[in-house]
Amino acid sequence: MSTEPELDAETDADAEPMATAGRPEDLAGDLGSAIADTPEYERFAEAKAEVERSPEAQEKVQEFERLRDEFMLARQTGEATEEDLRNLQNAQQDLHEIPAMAEFLEAQNRLDARLERIGDAVSVELDFDFGDRIGACCQD
Repeated sequence: MSTEPELDAETDADAEPMATAGRPEDLAGDLGSAIADTPEYERFAEAKAEVERSPEAQEKVQEFERLRDEFMLARQTGEATEEDLRNLQNAQQDLHEIPAMAEFLEAQNRLDARLERIGDAVSVELDFDFGDRIGACCQD
């Protein structure tokens, strides 16, 4: 009987890849946490919650969505008119003029800009456009 440990060739061969396989995913989780701690994300989350609490904003969102759905259906059937489009645009403008919604849209724009800068930093390391690559799953 031997006292030397037996080596499992399959387990040992896979040990290094398994040790690093989750690393990008772990780092992505860390990145997500870091993003959530940015002032841009915090303001976005606050503004989103404010819109969700605002009866006026919710009413205007529902009205806009109803008009958008009606317009899209009319457009599919060839029955959309310029007046329908103007009504939809006016509803969108009314929605955007609500202070809570205006703040939300501004916060969203600032967060988008920050996320773009983060994506650009990742792209430099990868030597290709990371943001475009993520959205390219269904492109030929």
